[in-house]
Amino acid sequence: MNTQSDALSQSALDSQRIAPAAMSETRPLYWSVRRELWENRSIYIAPLAVAAVAVLAFSLSSIVGIWEKPLRLNPETPQAPYEMAAGLLMLTGIVLSVFYCLDALYGERRDRSILFWKSLPVSDVTAVLAKASIPLVVLPLIIFAITVAMHWIMLLVSSAVLMVGGQSVATLWTRLSFFQMSVLLLYHLVTAHTLWPAPIYCWLLLVSRWPRRAIFLWAVLPLVAIGGVEQLALHTWHFAALVGSRLIGDAPTVAVTSPDMFPTNPMTHIAPGSFLSSPGLWIGLAIAAAFLAAAVRLRRYQGPI
Repeated sequence: MNTQSDALSQSALDSQRIAPAAMSETRPLYWSVRRELWENRSIYIAPLAVAAVAVLAFSLSSIVGIWEKPLRLNPETPQAPYEMAAGLLMLTGIVLSVFYCLDALYGERRDRSILFWKSLPVSDVTAVLAKASIPLVVLPLIIFAITVAMHWIMLLVSSAVLMVGGQSVATLWTRLSFFQMSVLLLYHLVTAHTLWPAPIYCWLLLVSRWPRRAIFLWAVLPLVAIGGVEQLALHTWHFAALVGSRLIGDAPTVAVTSPDMFPTNPMTHIAPGSFLSSPGLWIGLAIAAAFLAAAVRLRRYQGPI
């Protein structure tokens, strides 16, 4: 009995030692991400502002009857304005991600706050991963949450307008497939706006680390130079098309039934197997990891401007 009780006591002590260790490893990353949100409030303020404008425009146009076929407020084709609003928020997320990455590591060198942050018990790996998590994890989740809330408000407005006009609200709710649209939106954001453009965002993070000025030029000119050399030598634009498709999220995530179908359309057929088996995905993630490793090394040995 004593042996068993000693063993239980020892296992309990071991678990108590492991738990604080795990917490100590994740807590710096958690607070580093929160710091990024505190210092970059545009990450959530800009999508909220765009969503508010979209809801206001949709409400006014619905009330005065501006929406005409095929974009009118019609229970037979109800998803078009919702797709346009979602696309507007996705575009906002792309713009925010690009400008955030360009300033993420450059800003702390410019204002010399890097001296303060390096005095804290936060490693360079944790700091860089926290900054990379904003465009790759945090911002897509914010866009998803705001888009779902925006769609819900638009649905309530649509229902109210249809009720006043004497049309069937049940048909709207049936054909809109709100839950399916939300699931497709989350799938599209994770695949096409997180995993697929990862090398682009990590490249921008790396570039934000080494120049002393003109960050945008340092980020763009190498890409333009490679595209120009390819055009002069081979008369093709494969590299430019590759970078463009990565940035806008043109990934093999769905089985295309119509070239004009929006990714959150309820008739969209997702193809996760095709996406996960794509060599381009894994090559891109490997390149993104290499860029992050280089950014960590540069942050470790470079000081303020």
